[in-house]
Amino acid sequence: MSENQNNIQNTEPAQDYNELVKVRRDKLAGLKNDGKDPFQITKFDFDAYAADIKADYEKYEGKTVRIAGRMMSRRIMGKASFANVQDTNGNIQLYVSRNDIGDDNYAAFKKYDIGDIVGIEGVVFKTKTEEISIHTTSITMLSKSLLPLPEKFHGLKDTDTRFRQRYVDLIVNPDVKRNFIVRSQFIKFMRKYLDDMNYIEVETPVLNTIAGGASARPFITHHNTLKLDMYMRIATELPLKRLIVGGMDRVYEIGRIFRNEGMDPKHNPEFTTVELYQAYADFHDMMDIAEGIISGAAKEILGTYEVEWMGEKIDLTPGWRRLTMVDAVKEYVGIDFAAITDDAEAVAAAEAKGVELSDTADKTWGNALYACFDQRVEEKLIQPTFITMYPVEVSPLTKASPEDPRVTERFELFICHSELANAYSELNDPDVQRERFEKQLELRDRGDDEAEMLDEDFLTALQYGMPPTGGMGIGVDRAVMLLTNSDTIREVILFPTMKPLD
Repeated sequence: MSENQNNIQNTEPAQDYNELVKVRRDKLAGLKNDGKDPFQITKFDFDAYAADIKADYEKYEGKTVRIAGRMMSRRIMGKASFANVQDTNGNIQLYVSRNDIGDDNYAAFKKYDIGDIVGIEGVVFKTKTEEISIHTTSITMLSKSLLPLPEKFHGLKDTDTRFRQRYVDLIVNPDVKRNFIVRSQFIKFMRKYLDDMNYIEVETPVLNTIAGGASARPFITHHNTLKLDMYMRIATELPLKRLIVGGMDRVYEIGRIFRNEGMDPKHNPEFTTVELYQAYADFHDMMDIAEGIISGAAKEILGTYEVEWMGEKIDLTPGWRRLTMVDAVKEYVGIDFAAITDDAEAVAAAEAKGVELSDTADKTWGNALYACFDQRVEEKLIQPTFITMYPVEVSPLTKASPEDPRVTERFELFICHSELANAYSELNDPDVQRERFEKQLELRDRGDDEAEMLDEDFLTALQYGMPPTGGMGIGVDRAVMLLTNSDTIREVILFPTMKPLD
């Protein structure tokens, strides 16, 4: 038995736990010797679910049903017993009597263990206490559980173990499944929303020779046949914009992204985004889509625009606030960058408020503005807010504003001081894009390993002409955290990245 198995139970001493496992193994051996190996059963036809029976009792009352699920509790009372079976969407009580299933079958049933998977046939009825139940006429073991469930069905509480062994978490904490049902519903809603706008869903490479489209540290792998190091994608942006160049005017991809960065309640090394690009549109159109997807999903899935997240009551009613970064810093920090034109004055104003600029960043107006926002404003944004007009220095793929070339037509969406979306009016001037890439290379040379790489093929694509384009990425995991009131990304990823046990 592995240490990991020991970790899922914390009420039994190791010796007692080992003995429980041995008893189950012995029972399996006995079944095999009797020619009743449950693992030889290949199929069980069922026609009902526990939740449906409970929700529509009048339809099922007195009817014979067949259900299948995991036995989660049992109470033996001489010639009759009660048990509880949990299937994919609920649980229901069984009444099992020796008179109904026969002496041999009843004797075998009494040797079943909690966690065994069974198939049941019986008649739906209510007990004297009005509990909807199944009067069992036959019961068959379909699979033997060789490890006891943790804490004797009192629940699995340790979060580290829950995330390592999600299969056990789902068994003993069935409410956990709701997060992943909401996740599936959100992706389904988002896909339909974009499909209805005539977007085309596409797939782009996960392995690339250049890590581009975001400021992030990539994972590096190696292709043996090509004898070539490759990068797992850190964004889907550059391939999707190549498709815009090729004449696919509305495209999106829902896909896994990989970034070799730190881990915290909001970050997992692999996560899911949707990126979408629309020709002849700009970042204002992307704001409308972001608001429509997230508010619409809340109304569709939860039935309300009012949600709670991280202890805050959030109102997702459409009509979200839109605020430039300059105005946000003026409001929350007290510095009016619109009145500052000199780089040194901007840096001094930021430092006077205790704001620190990165060692690798140039001491410019734009970097000073962004540092003020990042360190003093973001944490104060609770209700849905679009922060717009980001400095050029931190937006290498974004079109500059015609009114002020120091800033770009970019927004990030913040809810409860968390970024949920990032969008641009896409830069489509190949010469300016090359200058931006070269500036990013300078940052890499100075030690910024998250700066962009120069993608010559993407520059070639731009030289063929890319129409004015609006593009956006939405963090699927963050959106699901919002809709499920989850305080950590690990609650909405079925198998989050975990450090291996020794």
